[in-house]
Amino acid sequence: MAKILIIDDEKSIRSTLKDILEYEKFDVDLAEDGIEGIEKAKKNTYDVILCDIKMPGMDGIEVLEKLHEQGNESTIVMISGHGNIETAVEAIKKGAYDFISKPLDLNRILITIRNAMDKTHLVTETKVLKRKVSKTFEMIGDSEPIKKIRELIDRVAPTDARVFITGANGTGKELVARWIHLQSKRAEGPFIEVNCAAIPSELIESELFGHEKGSFTSAIKQKKGNFEMAHGGTIFLDEIGDMSLAAQAKVLRVLQENKITRVGGEKDLNVDVKVLAATNKDIQKEIENGNFREDLYHRLSVILIQVPSLNERSDDIPLLAEYFLNQVIEEQSMPNKQFSAEALNELKKIQWTGNIRELRNVVERLAILCDKTISGEDVKTFAQPLSSIKSK
Repeated sequence: MAKILIIDDEKSIRSTLKDILEYEKFDVDLAEDGIEGIEKAKKNTYDVILCDIKMPGMDGIEVLEKLHEQGNESTIVMISGHGNIETAVEAIKKGAYDFISKPLDLNRILITIRNAMDKTHLVTETKVLKRKVSKTFEMIGDSEPIKKIRELIDRVAPTDARVFITGANGTGKELVARWIHLQSKRAEGPFIEVNCAAIPSELIESELFGHEKGSFTSAIKQKKGNFEMAHGGTIFLDEIGDMSLAAQAKVLRVLQENKITRVGGEKDLNVDVKVLAATNKDIQKEIENGNFREDLYHRLSVILIQVPSLNERSDDIPLLAEYFLNQVIEEQSMPNKQFSAEALNELKKIQWTGNIRELRNVVERLAILCDKTISGEDVKTFAQPLSSIKSK
């Protein structure tokens, strides 16, 4: 049941609104002035607060400001018998959801409250989703290599410095990039990931910079590119070692001038993005072989982060295995399972060529195929390609 607080110095207004809203199945609290309203808002959580503007002692605008200062997240609707455009504009500017003039119209009140509740629920859902995203991209591990990466991220994230992330496949380069974004001042902005290896060379320029309608045969409408979509946020150029030299030259220009031009366009567009790049290749060899521009590398590599392989951080394997096991159980609604000490030791003995990605797959396999307690023998049996299991 939605909970509503009514703050109004007129007893008749409070009582009438209470009767109407309780009839509509709302849970209603009352406050006869701003001070009492603020105290009740501190102690309780309300979906919507209806607040009169003209009240003795503390007026409604002051109440609105105090509630926001205290971090109150209720949706606030202002009410006034002395309504005018200036007052309404001031209330909205200070964070009110809506402004209703007296005499109150029943239908208008109910519609406004329901719309305000929709907004409250959307804000709540957004926060829950953001927490889930943060949890999804959690960095698990207490080994020295991971501690050093965390320290480096803490230093780098608040800045707009470009970061070049290297490491083998499956080590978690994307995770490092997302953590840099989530810890940065751009965290509320977009995070645009571009897999440079997955885009054909003839299309990468259009993907990165967009195109104008009619610029080529299939360009039936204007399209924004990845750099433009990342404006105000972060762009992550994954597997940049696979990018063509022609596209590298275009990216270099963006880094130098902070401007892009859509394919087929003539107008320069300013872009404000934090640039992160990653590769699993030996970039120095790629430069020596003429496959990667040295000037682009120097533009991208203000900060270098080398992500260790799983074998280089084997002390983290028990933590990672238990984290992935709980994740799989939750995702697939399985009964609770656990690793024995012997199972965790066996996992530490394996040479993980696929790194964290491979470990996650193995844990999921064990969760599906094993009983409540996963034993060391289970790991020996199932932590290998299924073709080997079948041949036994």
